[in-house]
Amino acid sequence: MYYFDNFLLIVLPYMALAVFLIGTIYRYTNRKFQFSSLSSQFLEGRKLFYGSIPFHWGILFIFCGHLVAFSIPNAVLAWNSQPLRLMILEVSAFVFGLSMLVGLINLIIRRLTTPRLIPVTNKMDIVIYTLLLIQTIAGLWIAYNFRWGSSWFSTILTPYLYSIFTLHPEISAVSLLPWTVKLHIVVAFLIVGIIPFSRLVHLLVYPLDYLWRPYQQVRWYWDRKKVRSTKTPWSLHRPKNT
Repeated sequence: MYYFDNFLLIVLPYMALAVFLIGTIYRYTNRKFQFSSLSSQFLEGRKLFYGSIPFHWGILFIFCGHLVAFSIPNAVLAWNSQPLRLMILEVSAFVFGLSMLVGLINLIIRRLTTPRLIPVTNKMDIVIYTLLLIQTIAGLWIAYNFRWGSSWFSTILTPYLYSIFTLHPEISAVSLLPWTVKLHIVVAFLIVGIIPFSRLVHLLVYPLDYLWRPYQQVRWYWDRKKVRSTKTPWSLHRPKNT
């Protein structure tokens, strides 16, 4: 178990961070035109709305919450010293976690059941969806079964993460945590490691504006069914749409 924990909590994080750094630099310098989420909104928009909005708002709140607990743990502990404030924080985080789960499930169903999206879905998309689903479920499981996560995150996980980034890894406290917490940590680093090879790379260049920008509207002057029908004869004339 000692060697297993060393690999999962020390070796794997450094491997993931190295791959993330090198892969991100390579992709940006050599394939910058693919440095995006490769939006599929043109292929299907209605289901995307019910998946994208709850997922992105959920993950934004959860990510910021983890970042705050990592950056200013003493302030989080001071906030949590009042039971009511602790309860508000925990319930809010759980609700946003559920929002993330609902949105993610809708996105997965949309991706796997929409005929237009199946041809443009690759293996990395499936890997990302699988890891995000495992990570979200594990996070909700931890929040429900091991209460007051914001407090023990600040006292146990924050020192561990600091030790990783300062190149002096210390896992004595983290190694005693339940396996679901370790799974949550491992999957988080796996997601970080494959960001450069997936559509999640768009988080690094423009992560926020799409949350409130209006959806692009396409207005057709031709009969929509006629234009999109595979039986429609091919023509050199430009389609009459804007």
